[in-house]
This record gives sequence, C-alpha cells and structure tokens, in this order.
Amino acid sequence: MRLLAARLFGRRPPFFLMVTTGALCTVVLLVFARLSYGLVLPAMREGLGLSYHQAANLSTANALGYLLLVMVAGVFAARFGGKTAILIGLALVIAGFLGLSQASGYPLLVLLMVVLGVGTAFGYTPLISLLANTYPHRRGAVIGFTNSGVGIGMLLAGALVPALTEVAAEDGWRRVWLLFAAGGVAVTVLVALFLRNPPRPLAPDTASALGEPDEPIFRNPHVTVVGLIYGVLGLTFIVQTTFMYSFALDAGTPPITAGHLVSAMGMLSIFAGPAWGWLSDRLGYASGLMLSMGLSLVATVVPVIHPGTWAFGFHFVLIGLCAAGMFSTVLAAATETVPAHRAPVAVSFVTLFYAVGQLLGPALAGPLIEWRDGFRLVFAFSCLVMAAGVALSAYSRRHQAYRPGPPAAWEAD
Repeated sequence: MRLLAARLFGRRPPFFLMVTTGALCTVVLLVFARLSYGLVLPAMREGLGLSYHQAANLSTANALGYLLLVMVAGVFAARFGGKTAILIGLALVIAGFLGLSQASGYPLLVLLMVVLGVGTAFGYTPLISLLANTYPHRRGAVIGFTNSGVGIGMLLAGALVPALTEVAAEDGWRRVWLLFAAGGVAVTVLVALFLRNPPRPLAPDTASALGEPDEPIFRNPHVTVVGLIYGVLGLTFIVQTTFMYSFALDAGTPPITAGHLVSAMGMLSIFAGPAWGWLSDRLGYASGLMLSMGLSLVATVVPVIHPGTWAFGFHFVLIGLCAAGMFSTVLAAATETVPAHRAPVAVSFVTLFYAVGQLLGPALAGPLIEWRDGFRLVFAFSCLVMAAGVALSAYSRRHQAYRPGPPAAWEAD
C-alpha cells in the first residue's frame, strides 16, 4: 500500500491528505489519550471505586508523562524525523488504551496514564512541527485544520462515551478504551501511508542569516511569553475537559444531555479550527490568542455564576467556537520567530509550560472539588488564570519579528 501511495502521490501527498491525516492523529493523540478522560471519568471512577482525588491523580500522571518526555520528543523529531516520532507516539498510546481496558489496580492505572502522556508527547508536538514546516506561510491555517481533529474527536467521544457507559454500566468504560485502541491502529496505517517529513532546511545558512546561530530557544523572549500563555491554556483547559462534564452532572444536567453538549462543542470545533487559523494568519497570532482566550474566559464565567443546564450549554457551545483558536494560534506563534530547523525544539519548549499547567490543574482541582463541593470554586480560579493569559497575549505582540523563509526540496521519508 505504501508503494501504491508513493506512485499515486509522488514524493509528497496532496495537502488535503496531509492535513486530514494530521487531524486524525490529533483525534487519537490529543482527544482520545488526554481530553476524553473527563468523559470516561464518571463511569470509570464509579466502576473502580476511586475518589475524586485519585481520579485527578490519574490525570496528573498523564500530564507528568507528557512533561517528562516532551523535550526529548522534540529533540528526537529534529534528529530522526517527525514521522518516526509520531509512529512511536501512536504505538505508545495504543498500548496504553489496551492496558486501561483491562487494568483495575490503581498503581497500574497510574502507570498506564503516564504511558498515554509519553505517547502524546512523542506524537503530537512533532506532528505540529512537521506540518508547520511543510507549509510555513500557511502555518496558522494548517495547524487550524490539524486541530480540527479536537472537534472531530470530542464529537465522537461526546456521542459514544455516554452511550457506551449507560448501556453497560459496569464495564462500558473498558469498551471505550478498546474502541480508542482500534481507532489508533487505523490512524497509524494512515500515517505510514500519507505523512512525509518536510525538506531538510539549510540550518547553518538560516541561522547565520539571523546572526545568532547558537542562541538557545529559551532566550527568545517571544517563545518564552508564548510558553507562559500555553501554560495558562494547559492548566485551564485540562480542568475544563476533566471536570466540566462532571460539574454539569452534579448540577442536575442529565448524562445524555451533557454528552450531546460535548458533541456540539466538538462539531463546532471542526469548523472553528480552520477558521481561526485563517483569521490568525491575517490578524496576527497574538490578536488571535487574545480574542480566543477572552471568549473562553466568558464561556467559563457563566456556569460559575449560574450552574444551570442552559449555562452549561452556553459554555460548551462557546468553547467549541474558541478552543481551536487558542490551540492553533499558540502553536503557530511558537514557531513564528524561530528558523524552520529549530521549530520542533520551540514547539517542545513551549509545550513544557503546557505540560506543567496540565500537571498542576488536576492536582489542584481534585482536592478543591472534594472540599465543600468546590466545582464553582475551581472554575472561578480558572477564570482568574485565563484573565492572566489574555494579558500575556496582549504583551506577546511586542516580540513578533522574524518569519522563516520557505523550505527547500522534498525528501521521500
């Protein structure tokens, strides 16, 4: 099949196949392996007799695996190619899904969640770098299309997870993990066929043109500010995806209704991702960050003020419209002021901040929720953090300067 694909598409598959494969990778690596945990959590927690604190620790373990390996993944991708890293990441998350579908012991669950985090680190950040370097002058739109996989995945998860857990109350959540594993296998085949590494840029010439060939990424002020913004996004978004569904159920929203709201969020994200990418390519990534994070702040404030079903509906709809904008613009901004050959390291560096935020979010939220039924308290704190993110987005505009040039010739693999 791979030979057939090479004959049909030459050395580089068409744009549509590249970004569609990237979007499906996002479904598996980001949604199934990280963001859908909040949907599986209620049934999994009840089936295994976990406390909210233990359930939050599982999410923290996932973030820890992501944090520990994300820089290693970036360096690995820069040296051996993004496609190889993506395939390793997919293999790890498939192994994690299969393990979670069978495991019951808490220590083993923690280990498997770490494996999922490591798989996401090896798969997702190299994927973004690969596609951004493939189409450097359309990086916002390309990343937006790729992150539309978040919407596709949340649409699927919002429809399937509540249905499976309602039909089979005792082990429905295990079937969910098996279903995720099957999806991972299918996407791995597509990656092997249709993803290609971008051309090798002339790193010394590009670096010399910048005048600072050996400057470490962390000394780039724009990349550092983008990293702080990504940390805010990591902390607040993981709390939203892990606990907003449970908050809705706790406030009296029926499970099927809450699942439909999550599906609606996913459906909107499918179209919002490319739209935000196109918009940020024209308005600037800092402006896109300010606008999308400001809308996310409004979406989170409303259920805190009045936790009714309509408020949760407003939240999920508005998050569906703006979440893809946050992810698309922050990742595009991370590679905006670095040469192409440094992009994997830049994406991995800012993702360190994201991983730290995802590590802290559940660890802080779990105990607060168990203390005096603190869903509203948790999301009120999340709103304050998001307000800081909006301010940082405004500040980041002063550092934008360099835009890398186009890549060289294509390589086969």
